[in-house]
Amino acid sequence: MEEHGSITAAADAVSLSQPALTQGLAKLERQFGYTFFERRSGGMVATAMGRIVVARAQAAIEHLSAGAKGLSAVFLHPDRLMTMTQLRALLAVAEAGSFAGAANVTGLSQTAVHRAVGDLEQVIGATIVERRGRVVWLNAAGKRLARGTRLALAEISAAIVELAIDGGGGSEQISFGALPLSRPLLVPAAMAQMVRAEPRAAFKILEGSWRELVEPLRDGVIDMIVGALRPYEIADLYQLPLVEDRLIVVAGSQHPLVGQENPSMEQLASYPWVVSPPSTPSREQWERVFKGASMPATPIECSSVMIIGRLLWETNFLTLLSPDQVALQIRSGLLAQIGQPLEGTKRTVGITTRRSWRPTATQRRFLDMLREAATQMRSEENQPGLRDSGWL
Repeated sequence: MEEHGSITAAADAVSLSQPALTQGLAKLERQFGYTFFERRSGGMVATAMGRIVVARAQAAIEHLSAGAKGLSAVFLHPDRLMTMTQLRALLAVAEAGSFAGAANVTGLSQTAVHRAVGDLEQVIGATIVERRGRVVWLNAAGKRLARGTRLALAEISAAIVELAIDGGGGSEQISFGALPLSRPLLVPAAMAQMVRAEPRAAFKILEGSWRELVEPLRDGVIDMIVGALRPYEIADLYQLPLVEDRLIVVAGSQHPLVGQENPSMEQLASYPWVVSPPSTPSREQWERVFKGASMPATPIECSSVMIIGRLLWETNFLTLLSPDQVALQIRSGLLAQIGQPLEGTKRTVGITTRRSWRPTATQRRFLDMLREAATQMRSEENQPGLRDSGWL
C-alpha cells in the first residue's frame, strides 16, 4: 500500500480484489488497534504506526522469501502460497521432534499437523520432514525454511512491541547469549543499568559456547551474542568490538609459584594444567603460549570456571583465565594470579548480531548500555570502577 499509494494499485500488485484488500487492511487495523493509512487527495499515506508495520512486514517477507528461495521446482514464489497454519506446524514439529508433541504445542490435532506439513511439502514440491518411527526432524530444506519463518515471525513480534511501547504500554524481552568472558562483569553491569532505566524491559539469557549459541542467533531465538569475538569475518554476522581482555595464569593460593613475578616457561610447564576443550579460543591461546616450549601435562579438559576454581584450590594445577572470571576468588584469597597478564593472549570482547537484524528502540538502548559498561571497564586502569565494587 505504501509503495503503490492507492488501493487500486496495491490490489493489482498482490492479485487481490479491491474489496478484499480493503477488508484485510481494516481487519489488520482492528487487530492492532491503530490506523495504518490515511486517505488524502494524493492517495493513501502511511501513518507513523503504519510505517512501523510496513517496514517490519517488508523485512518479514524478505526473510520468508529467502528461506523458501530455490526450494521449489514447482512454484517460483512458494512463500506466497504458504499459510500461517502450515508454518506454525513446521516450527512446532521442529521444536517438539514429533507430530504428537507438535499437536500439543499448537493445539491442533495430530491429523491437522500431518496435513499442514504435507500441504507445505506439496507447495515446496519436496520433502522437508524426515521420519523414523514416531521421531521426526527437519532435513536441510526444512531447516532453511524454518529459519526464514522464525526470522519473519521475529519481525512481526518486533512490530507488535514497537506499537505497544510507542502507544505507552507493553514490555519487551531482550534475548541474547552470554559467552564466558561477558558473564562476570560486562553483561550484569549493562543489565543492571538497563532495568534501572527501563523498568518494562525483560531478559532471556542463554549461556553456552559459541558453537552452542551461533545457530540460535541465526534462527532468531536470540538477537545477539555477548562475549569473545571470532578473529575472522562471518558473512551473515556482524561483530562489534567493545573491550580487550588479556589472560592470566591462575593457581590456588597455596601454589608454590604464588609470589613469583615472572615465572619462566620451564617453571610453568613443570606443573599440570586445566585446559579448555580443543578448538575453543581459550585453548588456542594456551597453545600459543607454549608454542616452541616444553608442553606441560594437561590431564583435565574443562571450561567451567566453578569446577576449575575448586580444582585449583585443592591441587597444584594451573590454568589460563580472564582476570574478571576469578576476581572474586582472588580477592577472597582462594586463588592467586601468577605473574603478569600474558603477552599474546589478547582477546576482543564484543557483540555479535545478524547482519539483517533491525533492533527495536529498547534493544538499541541495551546495546548502548553494553557500550557504556565496556567504556567504564576500559577506563579502570587509572581509576576505581566496576572491578573495585566489592563484588568482583
